Amino acid sequence: MYVKKTYHCFFLYKSITYITIMVFLTYWYFLTIVNCYNYLYFLTIIGKKYIDLTGNNMPTKTQQYLDKVRKKTRLSDYKISQEYSINQSNLSKYSSGKSALSEMHAWLFADILGINPAEVVANTKLEQAKINNNKSKAIFWQEQLKKLSNGSEPLKINIAQINPIVGDLSNNTKKIIDLAIEANNSGVHLLVFPELALIGYPPEDLLLRDGFIQQVESSVELIRSQIPESISIIFGAPSKINNNLYNSAYLIQHSQLRAYHKQKLPNYGVFDEKRYFTPGEDVFVFECQQKRIGLVICEDAWTPEVVKATVNYGAQSIISINASPFQLGKHEARLQEVKQRALENNINFIYVNAVGGQDELVFDGGSFVINSVGEVTHQLPFFKESVQNLDNNIIPLETPTIEKTVYDALVLSTKDYIQKNGVFNGAVIGLSGGIDSALTLAIAADAIGSENIQAIMMPYEYTSSMSLEDAKTQANAMGVEYHEISIHQMVDSFNTQLSTIFSGSQADTTEENLQARIRGTLLMAISNKSGKIVLTTGNKSEMAVGYATLYGDMSGGFAPLKDVAKTMVYNLAKYRNSLSYIIPMRVIDREPSAELAPDQIDRDSLPPYDDLDAILELFVEQKHSVEYIINQGFDTDTVTKVSSMVLNNEYKRRQSAPGPKISKNAFGKERRYPMTSKFKP
Repeated sequence: MYVKKTYHCFFLYKSITYITIMVFLTYWYFLTIVNCYNYLYFLTIIGKKYIDLTGNNMPTKTQQYLDKVRKKTRLSDYKISQEYSINQSNLSKYSSGKSALSEMHAWLFADILGINPAEVVANTKLEQAKINNNKSKAIFWQEQLKKLSNGSEPLKINIAQINPIVGDLSNNTKKIIDLAIEANNSGVHLLVFPELALIGYPPEDLLLRDGFIQQVESSVELIRSQIPESISIIFGAPSKINNNLYNSAYLIQHSQLRAYHKQKLPNYGVFDEKRYFTPGEDVFVFECQQKRIGLVICEDAWTPEVVKATVNYGAQSIISINASPFQLGKHEARLQEVKQRALENNINFIYVNAVGGQDELVFDGGSFVINSVGEVTHQLPFFKESVQNLDNNIIPLETPTIEKTVYDALVLSTKDYIQKNGVFNGAVIGLSGGIDSALTLAIAADAIGSENIQAIMMPYEYTSSMSLEDAKTQANAMGVEYHEISIHQMVDSFNTQLSTIFSGSQADTTEENLQARIRGTLLMAISNKSGKIVLTTGNKSEMAVGYATLYGDMSGGFAPLKDVAKTMVYNLAKYRNSLSYIIPMRVIDREPSAELAPDQIDRDSLPPYDDLDAILELFVEQKHSVEYIINQGFDTDTVTKVSSMVLNNEYKRRQSAPGPKISKNAFGKERRYPMTSKFKP
């Protein structure tokens, strides 16, 4: 009984043990299968991740862009790295698919390929987000690409070629704000004004006054706060940072203010910018309607390195704001220089220039656009304010003649000098019956209107009847107020009073100059009484050699012909008559004379004007030596005499009235010769 019971217990224990082992083995087997499945699943996920990292998530767009760059430039990777300053290691990563393009290189590649840089940046940013498994960023950049694929409104740019008044911050500010609001209402995205448009150019020593700079800063802030947020504008104004003053271009965009500082400061001719400004160092590129635009100022555009650096930073187009003064041949030089920049960098170039007269300078406007293949697609008017949209090409039908260009420059300069000063209600001119005063009268009438001019004829015994007749004929033809004042008694009275002191001396140019000084005194008296400015009538040829009377015919406030050679005076008179006949032909055809002595003609004292002007061109404009000029075939005595007259009359020119610069070396602020000098050229 005991044995049997023991056997049953043993059997039960054995069965339980067996069942336990079987359950354990079954559970272990189940766990093994599950773990194997998990392990395989894990390997699958890792493998998939690995495949994504090395396959689908590789920066294939980067490789594609790089391949396109290779094809377009026909350069090896090494040459690309050298040409575009890309680190060789970075380029190797781009090529192998280990890295997506950096944002800077994305812009650069887009510019090389001529495609929208925003698209390249979005693609490479998406690649980077996938590499980093950043789902939120990937979604964001996918959305940006979608927006790009749907397109956006084309960029609309307006050029505002305006005529600011130096120092007139209130009105200049109002003009900028008003034009910005008007442009915004017409759907314009970007409005561009000229260099230093807020303060006018050149401001000269106004820049040295702290109060002036404070007013500038207030005006900039007023513009920022007043223009619509939906338009971007560019305008020139000085900016002061850490006691450094810069010639700056302000960008106001989305009510935010940024500034670019002019890098190349001209310090030659009429320019004196290094006296006032510190050069900038950084390039400036901004985006408007998904277009990358580089910004430069005037002299920067004449410097290949500045434009190249701006393009390398990602600019697709360049805007240059300018206050470039007029002189003969200047516009053609601008076109050629900007065309060179456009071709060198395969970019569109927008050149925005100021317009208007400022003391001795006149700005001709003539803003233009040149495309990436060097074609002029837009040309704005010369010597006129103009606001033009660049949606459609604007090309003039004809290139203006030299005479028209010069005449328009003289008219605008005279008009602005009189009107911008705001103290004159018109002009008074001594009308002699000669070519110089006839042309000056025509310029004045076209500038401010015949109704605002007085013409005064002041005859003496040497004045011919032809001069009297022609002066009156022109004044009547132009509808100008005309008066004759005989100076016989005044000259006789002066001579009587001086006779004791002059006793024993022969009559000479002293008595001739006395006539001119009496006329000058009369004109200044009329000016004082009437509030009209006296316009002097002398030309450049006469002023060069001192063939003018100090305090006589040189008396006056402005000299429209100061930089106009005598031969050009004749051409301008003929041009003006082609518009409407106002200058009698006898005035143009007759032998020129000052009529200060019996039967006097200019050739008694001077070489023929054709020869004189040719010599002056070589000596004054081109600065050649006397020896060089003689070797060109001119008479030795004539060249020697003319050069001496030029040098000996510097003191006279220093006291002459200001007048508009039209040549490359005008008598005025850009000519800095000593009055006292023993130099022999």
